Amino acid sequence: MKAFELRYNLFLALIMGMALICGCQTDKKDKEVSVLRVHMESPVINDLTQTISVPRDDPVAVVISKDAVLTESSIIAAKVINSPGGFAIQIQLDENSTWILEEYTASNPGRHFAIYGQWGEKGSDGRWLAAPLIVHRIANGILSFTPDMTREEADRLVLGLNNVAKKNIKGQSK
Repeated sequence: MKAFELRYNLFLALIMGMALICGCQTDKKDKEVSVLRVHMESPVINDLTQTISVPRDDPVAVVISKDAVLTESSIIAAKVINSPGGFAIQIQLDENSTWILEEYTASNPGRHFAIYGQWGEKGSDGRWLAAPLIVHRIANGILSFTPDMTREEADRLVLGLNNVAKKNIKGQSK
């Protein structure tokens, strides 16, 4: 009888330990946040601009405005999508930012956006991810780009962006 109780207690302790471990991972994923900043290429160099290099493998210098035109606070959803030869990140913007995106893409064809992302627990998990060329007006509020990052990094970035979006939506409904 004592052996049965010992096995039962060990089994119960094992289940409790697993629940704690799984519970901690879930909480950690819910708390992870990401940063995404979209800057506009600038035709002039002055105190309000900076020069960046993107991507990391074969960098190209792009002069951008220091002020972001869109931030993570504008995002209502983000996802990693499959694309030919890899993957892309797609972000859906709120109504006000959809108008901003439309305005910038309609008035700046041939220029680049510069997209900065930061994710993870370390501040070093952030860098310039892409500099997509504006080829047409984007009126639907969906910005897609192929990032200079691994799929795992992209998944973490998107997870954090969606967590920020949930918090923003919750804050707006109060």
